[in-house]
Amino acid sequence: MSRTWYYRLLFSYFPIFFLTVTILIFIAFVFINDISRAETKKADRISSSYLVDTLDHTIRDIELSLMETVQNDQAYRDYFNHRDGANSETVYSIAQSLRELTSSSSWIESIYLYDNMNKSIVTVSGPRDVESFSDKAWVEQTVSGKLSPGWQPVREYDGGIIQRAPIRVVTVNKDMPLPFGSQGTLVINIKMSSIEQTVDNMVNGQLSFMTISNRDGQVVYNAHLDDEDATEGRVLNTLTLDRLGWTLSSGIKAGNLFGWVSVISYVWVVIAIVTVVSAIIYIIYVTRRNYKPIQIIMNRIEAHQIRTLEDSGSRKDEMKMIDGALENLINHMMDYDDKKRENVLLQRSKLFNSLLHGEHLDQAAARLEELSPFDTVGESSRFAVVVGEINRYEKGFQELYTRGEQNTLKFALMNVLQELSRNKGVQCWAEWVSAERVAILFLSTEDSSEHDMTGQIRDVAEDCRFWVDQNLRISLSFGIGPIADGIGAIRESYTGAEAVMHRKWLMNGDVGLAESGEKSKPLIETYTYLQMIADFVKRFRMSSGQWREELEEIFAAFERNMLPDEDIQSLIQAMLQMLSREVALMSDELQEKLSEDNMNKWLKSIEEAAALADVKALLFEDLTDLFRTYVSVTETKSYKAMVNEMKSYIEEQFANPDLSLKHLSDRFQISGKHASYLFKTEFNMKFVDFVTELRMKETERLLRSTDLALQDIALKVGYANGITLGRVFKRVTGITPGDYRRAKREHPADES
Repeated sequence: MSRTWYYRLLFSYFPIFFLTVTILIFIAFVFINDISRAETKKADRISSSYLVDTLDHTIRDIELSLMETVQNDQAYRDYFNHRDGANSETVYSIAQSLRELTSSSSWIESIYLYDNMNKSIVTVSGPRDVESFSDKAWVEQTVSGKLSPGWQPVREYDGGIIQRAPIRVVTVNKDMPLPFGSQGTLVINIKMSSIEQTVDNMVNGQLSFMTISNRDGQVVYNAHLDDEDATEGRVLNTLTLDRLGWTLSSGIKAGNLFGWVSVISYVWVVIAIVTVVSAIIYIIYVTRRNYKPIQIIMNRIEAHQIRTLEDSGSRKDEMKMIDGALENLINHMMDYDDKKRENVLLQRSKLFNSLLHGEHLDQAAARLEELSPFDTVGESSRFAVVVGEINRYEKGFQELYTRGEQNTLKFALMNVLQELSRNKGVQCWAEWVSAERVAILFLSTEDSSEHDMTGQIRDVAEDCRFWVDQNLRISLSFGIGPIADGIGAIRESYTGAEAVMHRKWLMNGDVGLAESGEKSKPLIETYTYLQMIADFVKRFRMSSGQWREELEEIFAAFERNMLPDEDIQSLIQAMLQMLSREVALMSDELQEKLSEDNMNKWLKSIEEAAALADVKALLFEDLTDLFRTYVSVTETKSYKAMVNEMKSYIEEQFANPDLSLKHLSDRFQISGKHASYLFKTEFNMKFVDFVTELRMKETERLLRSTDLALQDIALKVGYANGITLGRVFKRVTGITPGDYRRAKREHPADES
């Protein structure tokens, strides 16, 4: 007899043997490596801490040295104390100071001074214009106030034509005059190359690496780290450089962390050898002892299989044969059961959907008898379709329960429907047609009338809704379709139930009924609703209390014409948008109440309403509050008088350089947008164009009748300088002020 079982059992213990040896060796390495890792990490942290301190002290010393020099230099104070324009001597003294500061440290890439008032820049080479300055983008960020205090993240700095390519720098902005002035900014750029060189010099490139990341986790610099090291290297320590907002991660490169550990204690070798010998002896002993019962079993198996062995002519592994036969048998049985179950479920689901949509109804009665849970079905049987829906599915059901809990609750709901139907003496078949909707097909008994069947189905729906609400904490709505006489009419019943679910706001409770033979009422055209909404907005804008009657009529039309919920939501949204366009500009408070965020909140609360009456109550409440605000704004002042008063005020104050919509807003206690809207509506002219026209007329008069310089005329008509006046004058009249003066003096008869 082949000793297959003996050798198989013998070799089955070898994994234990190899596992034991592996564990012993692993314990030895772990013990030694733990010690080496701790010492390596400690040494790495000391060197990394020293590097962080060096970088921090160097940058701090540079910053303090520069600030001390600027603080003690009189030229900087003189520059900001003469706001009408610093003299050239002061500017070039500052430029000389900036050159000295730049050359004081090899880490400094550049320093320049930005003047907020004059919009100018002083660099090491003297004054510069902002528009032509190479670092203009950074200046714009500084002026916008988007930058946080302190040192900024690494950026690309363009030094201008003297520099071939941008270099990486870290920048700090200092408000001038020191320490917290707002008249200017001193921009200091430190070269990243100097920092990187310092890091490279202090990190052993053969053994270790260092990664520098910014506050957003982006890598600023990798010191001695290539692609292989990034994949296999090990980070040992992480330190922070608070001044720059950097995180420095240091570690040992791949192949160097444990490479120096080469001595393994002989004690562990002896222990491993003893363990291996003991394991071999134990395995042989256990195998011999356990093999005897297996040998008896195999003798009995061979006695039954001797004829098969003689016919085959070769001795097969008996266990392979038995195991293969059993495995094939089990697999075939499992596959057959699974396919049969899946096939039945698929056929049932397909038949159910075909009945709902009126498709493939040939031999439907026979298929119902075979696949449905109904007892007896005939071609003339009466059916009814009910559509159930889980209310607040996304916000309530999906957020409260996990996927597994949702499936469990849906399964429980199906069982509840079956149980309640049996209690009421009706048969039902339920299938989920979507994630939140279930369709239920009811079959009537022969002795029940149409009225009785409808009552029974309604009782089942009511009881199911109540039970699920009390026990499962799920809110349901049901739409009951009309009774269908015969299998072919199931589609009409399903369509009626779907129509009820589209009008949940018009339900009387959470169970709606579509009566048999009910004809769909024709819907009013969309433009008719929009006309009703326009009349409502007109009444509202005219401060007429009749807007309430208009809104009541709109909701009455919704209910009278059985409008679906989605159409009602769309029309209400259009109503709010039209109302916003008409009245929002009246004041800041109305703009706030009719802002997009507030309207979205209104629409959200309306969407979550349970009935149309709740929708109307919510809308009436919000619109009543809005109407009070609107009436309060409109009754504050006569707009006609206000506009005329504004016009007179502008004609008197057009020479005031501070005249603006903001100025009018403060003067007349209305919003700037509303002031612009009233002015444009009343005079068909923008506020800016009206002021410009007044100023140009006065400029022409002064050019004709006086010898004042253009700068003096500019100050008299409300402009800060003659350049601005000349540009506006030429844009309006087509000629310069000087040409206009000469033309009028050479041809005085042409004056009008």
